[in-house]
Amino acid sequence: MSERELKFEEAVERLDEIVEGLESESTSLEKSIELYEEGMKLVKVCEKKLAAAEAKLEKVLPQSAEDRPAVGPLKVNES
Repeated sequence: MSERELKFEEAVERLDEIVEGLESESTSLEKSIELYEEGMKLVKVCEKKLAAAEAKLEKVLPQSAEDRPAVGPLKVNES
């Protein structure tokens, strides 16, 4: 992962690549551990970005219950 701030889409794309690497039978144990660690960092990046997006939406959505669209909090798979 580079020093610059990743966009959400870039992080998800890299996570897909990591999953492919972890699923590969040719990936060594050491490399698998490195990929897993990188993936966990990217998951945290994605969670923060989703939380920030949710906070922005909360600000622009109507505050009264009758005006509020039928939306709920963003859910992140924690497994």
